[in-house]
Amino acid sequence: MTIADLDTPAVVVDLDIFERNLTRVADYAAHHNLRLRPHTKTHKSPDVARMQLALGAAGLTVAKVGEAEVMSAALAQPDLDLLVAFPIFGALKVKRLRAVAERCNVTVALDSLEAARQLEGTGAAVLVEVDVGLGRVGVTPDEALELARQVQRIPGVRFRGLTFYPGHIRQPDEAAIAKLSQVVGGMVERFRAAGLPCEIVSGGSTPTLFHSHEVEGVNEIRPGTYVFNDLNTVASGECTLNDCAASVLVTVASMPRTHTAIVDGGSKTFSSDRLSGSEGVTFGRVVEAPGTRFHKMNEEHGFLDTEKSERRLELGQKIRVIPNHVCVVMNLHEFVYGVRGEAVEKIWKVEARGRLQ
Repeated sequence: MTIADLDTPAVVVDLDIFERNLTRVADYAAHHNLRLRPHTKTHKSPDVARMQLALGAAGLTVAKVGEAEVMSAALAQPDLDLLVAFPIFGALKVKRLRAVAERCNVTVALDSLEAARQLEGTGAAVLVEVDVGLGRVGVTPDEALELARQVQRIPGVRFRGLTFYPGHIRQPDEAAIAKLSQVVGGMVERFRAAGLPCEIVSGGSTPTLFHSHEVEGVNEIRPGTYVFNDLNTVASGECTLNDCAASVLVTVASMPRTHTAIVDGGSKTFSSDRLSGSEGVTFGRVVEAPGTRFHKMNEEHGFLDTEKSERRLELGQKIRVIPNHVCVVMNLHEFVYGVRGEAVEKIWKVEARGRLQ
């Protein structure tokens, strides 16, 4: 089978770029003695997770219990170390988490005593989540030690360390990384002085990935987007277009007006996320004609402005679009097609697709 044989819309992954991305990050983590626990929310595929583990990943990160269920069942490794990077609430979720904990090792990130108490008797470990600047979830750096002490008192729950997500740093620079290092390093030192050393200090994002070794105290990283990369990763300066492995293959289905082409992929195919740092509204880059502006979406329709296209698009033509945010795109598709050159070598099922609970 070749790319030309694929029906559209379809997520296509360049295997040469993809494998290079995997190896680059695995080598970086090994070189700096960092545990690599990649976030599977990007690919949602046990097939890709197996490759990451084979390259030395110490475990996997998932966003929800549903993703943990998929990965633990598909990989079937009792020594698998899963981090659920979202606070868990509700008896049903806890019951499902107990079942996962019978198949592998489970750690949960949380930021409240209430969330920790629900884990009593599950055997789960806990990472206290700290807000280091994003303003999303997490206790303040000054509150982390007291929460960790309280977690330690809960039967059947083990405090394992700290976790943070520096998502506020979109374009890493020396000053931003130095400030982050000061905050994290200060926390780790306070824990050590209090007699509660952290086994794990887990942090990072794809934009800050290759600066992780510069952050004092960090010994684990959880990048996700790096496997494929996307236009927002390019905008962060942490990769180039040549590092973007994933694109969406679509067909030009209509050319109803001058300088307008409609493709068979809209908001049910692409992420609606805007391009980071851009004031314009665009949803991806057309590989074959980068001057084309992908500026509007309905559910099934993608609107292309071809006025500045480098080449004329034709009805029925298949083109590739690199998305702004690949993680959302992956969650919209059932299969991913790995290609080398024009040949389709692999078909991955996105088994954790839609597992949002």
